[in-house]
Parts: sequence; C-alpha cells; structure tokens
Amino acid sequence: MPVDPLALALAVAGILIGGLMKGATGAGAPVVAVPMLAVAFDVPTAVAIFTIPNLLSNGWQSWQYRAHQVPAGFTRAFAMAGVAGAGIGTFVLVSVPSALLEGVAALVICAYIAFRFARPGWQLNLSAAQRIVWPIGTAAGVLQGAIGVSAPISVTFLSAMRLDRLQFVATIAIFFLSMSLIQIPMMAAFGLLTPHVALLGLGAFVLVVAAMPVGGLLGRRLPPWAFDWLVLGLLAVVAIRLASSAVTHASG
Repeated sequence: MPVDPLALALAVAGILIGGLMKGATGAGAPVVAVPMLAVAFDVPTAVAIFTIPNLLSNGWQSWQYRAHQVPAGFTRAFAMAGVAGAGIGTFVLVSVPSALLEGVAALVICAYIAFRFARPGWQLNLSAAQRIVWPIGTAAGVLQGAIGVSAPISVTFLSAMRLDRLQFVATIAIFFLSMSLIQIPMMAAFGLLTPHVALLGLGAFVLVVAAMPVGGLLGRRLPPWAFDWLVLGLLAVVAIRLASSAVTHASG
C-alpha cells in the first residue's frame, strides 16, 4: 500500500528528532520516532521498524561510551535483570490490559517528577542503587515486554542516581541494547519483522545516525544541571504519551 507523502515526511522528521535526543541523552528516540512512524504505517509495524535503529544505535553508543560505565558490575546486572523481565513482560502483554499498565507507568513518572521538585537535592547513591538494581531492572524489562517502553522505570532510576551524562549514556545504551536482543527475535517469530520491514529499519537507522552526532554535540555543551532537566523533560513527554495512550485504550 502506498504511503502518504505528508505522513512519510512526518515519520522522517520524527526519526531525525529522535536521533537528536538519542545523541544528547542516550534515550528518547523511540518515544518521538515510533508515534510518527505509526502515522505512516500501523503501530506494530512502526515498533518493528524501530527495533533495527534501537539495536544498532545502542550498540554503537555502548562501544563509544564503554569507558564510562558505572563500576562494580552495576550496568551488567541492570541489563541482565532487564532481559529476564522482558520475558516475563511477554506473558503480561497477553494477560493485563494495556491501559492499566500505561496508566500505572505514567503515574510512576509523575510521582518521581513531583518528588524531584519537592526534594531537588535528593540523590540515590550507588550503594543503594546496587541493592535494588535487580528488582528495578526486572520491572523495567517487564514494562518493555508488556508495552514496548522501559523508560518510565529505567530512565527514572538512572535519573534518580544523578549520573553524569557520559555514565548515563553508557548505562542506558547497554540496557536498551539488551532489550533489542530479546525484542528482535520475538518480532521475527511473530511475523512482524519481515525482510521488507528490516530494510525500512535500516533506512531509519541511517537517519538516526545522521542526527546523533548533532545531538551529542549539544549534549556535551550542556552543563550538568541542564542535562538533568533535559532528562526530566524527556520523562514528562513519556508520561504524557503513556497517559494519552492509556485513555485511548480504555475508551476503545
């Protein structure tokens, strides 16, 4: 079926903006790009298309920022827990209403943002984060498997740790890469990631990788407080999107 030129233009714009966010913060590309792709295609196809940019861009950033990982095996534990959770999330997907999951995830983000405004100096230190990394990583993976986005838990968790930009990007890239390694074979098994869709995904990756260096340049110029606020802004966008989707699913 031919794609409407305006819808295709919006999809391209969404992918480029997502690439800027990815380069600046290490996260946010699917939040912007997938809804825009869904305008040109259907939602499952949009999600399947973006699994390829997710895999390749996070693989690239994982290597690029490998020297800045959080110490003591934190990143490895976070990623392994996420992979385990993603498998559980597949079963949650078919047994729990999407509206409920999305609504709860949106509330979690809103509560965290409100807490940050109330306690602006609060920080989750590394030793405390290591004690809860397995349940938090698993919960983020469950959310990824169930609704296709882990940011309400994964990005919120790392934001609470107040990591610097390099550590944040290094950690979240490996976590997202692990999710992609689970998501891609599942998409292929369900017949969503066909050769044609994979080719579209490679085209999307070209756009993402073209925008990422510009986003990276902007991210490097941001002072630490501005990067912190940028991540909070990204979380607010995620919360709005999830709340909107929950209302749509509940009324549909």
